This record gives sequence, C-alpha cells and structure tokens, in this order.
Amino acid sequence: MRRLICIGGGELKNRETLPIDAYIADEARQAAGERRACGLFIPTASHDCMPYYNTFHKVYTGQFGLKTDVALTVGREIDEARMAEKFARADFLYVGGGNTLFMLEQWRCTKLLQYIKEAYERGVLIAGLSAGAICWFETMYTDSAVEGEYALAAGLGWVKGKISPHYDERTLDFDEAVLYNKFRAWGIENGAALEFAEGKPVKKLGNGKVWLLDGTNGASVVKTEWKADQA
Repeated sequence: MRRLICIGGGELKNRETLPIDAYIADEARQAAGERRACGLFIPTASHDCMPYYNTFHKVYTGQFGLKTDVALTVGREIDEARMAEKFARADFLYVGGGNTLFMLEQWRCTKLLQYIKEAYERGVLIAGLSAGAICWFETMYTDSAVEGEYALAAGLGWVKGKISPHYDERTLDFDEAVLYNKFRAWGIENGAALEFAEGKPVKKLGNGKVWLLDGTNGASVVKTEWKADQA
C-alpha cells in the first residue's frame, strides 16, 4: 500500500512533533519485523543540512532506537549503487523541510526522485514535514516560488488536491487564496499530520488540527476540521 504522512510543521529538534514521530517509528518497526528498523532522511530542501540530519538521528535513534541513514545529493556526485542500497534498506523515508522548489528540481536532476518513487510504489512509508509534506500534491502553497511571499505552485501530483503547511501561521492569506481561486484545499497546522493511503486521507495524527477548506461558493471559506480515524 502506498502511504504518505504529511506533517504540517513543527521543530523536530524541540520535539514538537514527537507523537507523530512515535507513530512513524512504530510503523517502521512493524515493517521491519525482526530486523532493527531503519529510517532514511532526505534533507534536500535544506540543501542537505547535516545538523538537521543529526537532529533526526537523535530523535529516531536516541528516542526510538531505530537505525538512521541520510541521502545526500547537493553539490556532489551520486554513487547510484550505494544510493540504491540506502533505499533498499529503508523501512521509511523522512523528507525534511526547506525550499520546496529547489528540492524538486534537485530530485529530478540527480534521479533521486526515481528512487523515492520506486520506494513509494513498493509500499515504503514516506513521511515529510512542510516541504516534505506538500510536494506530493497537485498544487502546493509555498514561499519557495516567489521570494518574500507565499504563492501557489505545482507539486508532483501523486495526491490530488491543494495544500498548505503551517496553516495556523498562514490562515488569513491562504484562506484568501482559496476564496480568490474558488477551490478546495487542505490546511495542516504545525504539530499535526494527515496520513494518506493510496491517495486517500485515512488518519489524523498529532496535537494540531487538519482542516478542509472550501471556497467554491465565492463568498466565504467554509472550514471543516478533519478528524476521521484520529490517532
């Protein structure tokens, strides 16, 4: 089953997403069986920031006892055989936050997107925060497209629909975009996550809220808190 866990935001180093991380770790252990589970961190959006990976390692190894690895591509040649081994060992992928459009371009240029897609198709759980949460959708609300402001941009289209991370920080401006364009969209707050299975929402995670926004009437945005199968 193809699964994505889309985390709206929160500082990993401050343990702001710990309930979500615990769920991901449990799912990885189930996938690994008797092996020690392994998580592969993909920090492309942060230009392969190693302190970010170190934080991921401290959480998932120090807190949950999993092995971790990292997929680095920025400013270096990729050893394709070694990269393939990293993905083959991974029980889940975790895509960090940062510059979403840079990340997608880098993935395409280095063939990393191919490895990610293959893992997704064979049922490896993919989790991502902020940039790593929104890139899978048809349309994403990001500050990577226009310097100094938020704008709509095309995502990978693996999941239908439109999305904004950090919705509790972007409520007014994203609501305005939803209403102006008369569309429906997801708004995921910091500290919240929404799990998708085969492109369908199945579970809400964390302490924040997930919202369904509807601006199709052209007069106001209708907001519904999404709680189905809340974990």
